Amino acid sequence: MNIPQTLADMLDNNALKFPDHTAFVFGEQRVTHAEFRTRAARLASAWQRLGLKRQDRVGILSQNRLEFQEVYGSCEMAGFITATVNWRLAIPEMVYIINDGGAKVLVFEAAYAETVAAMKDQLTSVEHYVCIGGKTEGAADFEEVLASGDPAELTLRPRPDDVAYLIYTSGTTGRPKGVMLTHAGQCAAAEILGSDQRMSADDRILIMMPLFHIGAKVIQLSQHWRAGTVVLLPGFDRDAILDAIEDEKITVTHMAPTMIQMLLESPRAGATDTSSLRMIVYAAAPMPLPVLKHGLKVFGPVFQQQFGQTEGLGTTLLAHQHKPDGNARDLEILTSVGQASPRVGLRIVDDAGIDLPPGEVGEILLTSPAVMKGYWNNTAATIDTLRDGWVHTGDVGKVDHEGFLYLVDRKKDMIISGGENIYSREVEEAVVHNDLVSEAAVIGVRDDKWGEAVMAIVVLKPGAQITAEDLIDYCKTRIASYKKPRHVTFVDEIVKLPSGKVDKVRLRQLYGQI
Repeated sequence: MNIPQTLADMLDNNALKFPDHTAFVFGEQRVTHAEFRTRAARLASAWQRLGLKRQDRVGILSQNRLEFQEVYGSCEMAGFITATVNWRLAIPEMVYIINDGGAKVLVFEAAYAETVAAMKDQLTSVEHYVCIGGKTEGAADFEEVLASGDPAELTLRPRPDDVAYLIYTSGTTGRPKGVMLTHAGQCAAAEILGSDQRMSADDRILIMMPLFHIGAKVIQLSQHWRAGTVVLLPGFDRDAILDAIEDEKITVTHMAPTMIQMLLESPRAGATDTSSLRMIVYAAAPMPLPVLKHGLKVFGPVFQQQFGQTEGLGTTLLAHQHKPDGNARDLEILTSVGQASPRVGLRIVDDAGIDLPPGEVGEILLTSPAVMKGYWNNTAATIDTLRDGWVHTGDVGKVDHEGFLYLVDRKKDMIISGGENIYSREVEEAVVHNDLVSEAAVIGVRDDKWGEAVMAIVVLKPGAQITAEDLIDYCKTRIASYKKPRHVTFVDEIVKLPSGKVDKVRLRQLYGQI
């Protein structure tokens, strides 16, 4: 075998070297690496017979399931591009993404048949509709399409620089942008993350985060880089997760901190056998210290944090660096998002692009072999974000003397009040330090006197009570008075993106005009 340079090489390697090892588990379905490679090649052949050419897009609108991975695999085998669609979006948002990506095929789960019917007349590029899990008018059956292919007739093959995935950003700073991720880049990402997570063929990883985002997909790739087993769940379900960990002997899983908190609130959390777990990877948001301490008590020293973007990999806070009962330095490190992963470059620069010394706050720049190729149909945004191989993340942070990265804010989330820069994350940390607070998000709202004022949107712990005034006074004991919230809104739940990140665009729409 040649050195793997594409994701097709990875699928071939796994089928050759680990043919009978389980690749995927989804409910009662179990497929080996050899079986998965065959089905992926057969489906790729079917797309080829429908007239698709190398780098044509195959859109998919579905929750997590085996067929979702087979669509990914078919494109990986033949050099087509998987163009994912976030099923939580409104129809106009889906229409924009599908049309912008120019998908020729749209694969959709039967549950979204009405959604597809409602937007069909607006989709300008789609020539073929394929339905998973049932027959519907105007769409071919997924299994019938797959059966129409012949792996032996597949003539297409990807190149390392070909785009493998077109995954749209969450749109936290504007309209979603299609991130082009290459075969070579995703092979590098799989190897880098696999190293961070110490993946092996004996591991069994559980994925419930949505596969339309890169977070879940690249975690799957890191496991299959070492030919291990991936167990899929359709989405987040506390009981299903605990059952899977116990029944499937899961060794690694990946969740947003809010999911971990909800899992820990389950009465089954301490009673279920989770002894097989060696790592819970969390990302998308910081882990509140009380949640981390509770998680360590229930699951043991298994937590590891990842920070990055769809556009490229970033940093890791390793499991052994999680010491909530350690000394002052240990606690300081816990407020970071770790150190640059292997083969990842990290810089902090000022507005002129000049590198800043440790401790100085500036924009975070990242580079690695896994960085995006650019934004689809958006040269201006590509030039603005990707310069000399460095991704300008739009995140503000600082590094310390040991290379630990501390996030301060999104550049566009920074609040300017009375001429002072206020970083929302710093205020959020002050608010959640209060024992009565479960979760908080901070935004800037219009203020006639100061230009902007700080608003905290707060979720209290069950049964807890505190007034806005008392919470504001508490914050004054943690941060400078000018940084304190001037407005507090108590809510039952803070709206989030599917990735687990707080949706500050939506929060500003809901609460920004007071």
